[in-house]
Parts: sequence; structure tokens; C-alpha cells
Amino acid sequence: MRRFGRQAVVVAIDAKRVTEPDHAGAEPRAPVTWEVYVRGGRAATGLDAVDWAARAAALGAGELLVTSIDRDGTRSGFDTDLLRAISERVSVPVVASGGASGPADFVAAVRDGHADAVLAASIFHRRMHSIAAVKAAMAAAGIPVRLTEEVQA
Repeated sequence: MRRFGRQAVVVAIDAKRVTEPDHAGAEPRAPVTWEVYVRGGRAATGLDAVDWAARAAALGAGELLVTSIDRDGTRSGFDTDLLRAISERVSVPVVASGGASGPADFVAAVRDGHADAVLAASIFHRRMHSIAAVKAAMAAAGIPVRLTEEVQA
């Protein structure tokens, strides 16, 4: 970190929602925490994702890449609750990952999840949406983006 600077240190956090049963033990209540997973989301660590994010930032991470295991590959939108919980605890940029289905999800990740940046893969690789369309939606929502010539035209 001393040699390259804090901005060159990115910590990737894969998090999965943890729920508790209600008083009757039947249905789970709203998520109360998120747990850090490793090995491609196959192994639980026992670490609270929000606490781990704060620790990583305190130890020198310059940016956090936060992936919701629950949402990754589902195209059900980013986990804005997770993003907001982490963003409110750290002073470093948070990048949202996992779950994008369209331009509105990117807007929600920034507006509602307080993410500083967003990423997606499959919706672009499969040409479901263009990067230009996502940037246009974000710009229309008042989120600063670098527009491409295609978006500006």
C-alpha cells in the first residue's frame, strides 16, 4: 500500500444474507445481517460483511467491491440494502456487483444503495442492454457519468 497507494488496494467482498426465523419458527424475517463467503460463494466465514467492510477500509483498502451472492446471476437487481449498510459504514468507494437486469438497477444501486460505482457482466456480454443505455439512464437520473458519443448523439 505504501508503494502504490491506497487507491490501488481493492477488497472484494462476497456477501450472503442471513435471516432469522420469526418467533413461531416458521417463516424467516427480514434479513438482519450479511455473512462473508469465500471460495466462489461456497464457504461461509462467520464474518459479518458490514463489519468486515469497515475493517478492510480501516486496514487500508481504498475501494470495496461488494457482490451479493444472493443476487449474482439472477438479474433481480442489486442488493441495495447491503450496499447502503456498507456505504454508511465506510468512507471509501463502494462498487456494486451482482444482480443487474437493466439500466434502472444501476440507478437504484447509486441512488438507493449509495454505491459509488456499479458493474455488470452478463447483461452486456449477452447484449441484453448496452453500456450506452445504462449511462443514458444514469445521466437522466442526475447521476454523473462519462457519456460516450453514442449516448450524447
